[in-house]
Amino acid sequence: MRKIIHKLRQKPEEHRRSLMHLAMIVFAVILFAFWTWSFGGSISSPETASNIEEGLAPFSVLKTNIIDGYKSLDE
Repeated sequence: MRKIIHKLRQKPEEHRRSLMHLAMIVFAVILFAFWTWSFGGSISSPETASNIEEGLAPFSVLKTNIIDGYKSLDE
């Protein structure tokens, strides 16, 4: 590992930057893959669908309040 780092230090900065960008992209793809893999079957389960609908309930109340407030301005 030390030899690799030493050889990398001898390279021009442009080459080191491009290698760093490539390593960051590969790392991001690996993290994204692990993140999506961690979902597994939990997204498609009926329990998750009901939790999502329960979570969106406050937004539907907020939407109704905004619409009612807008309608009261017209009257």
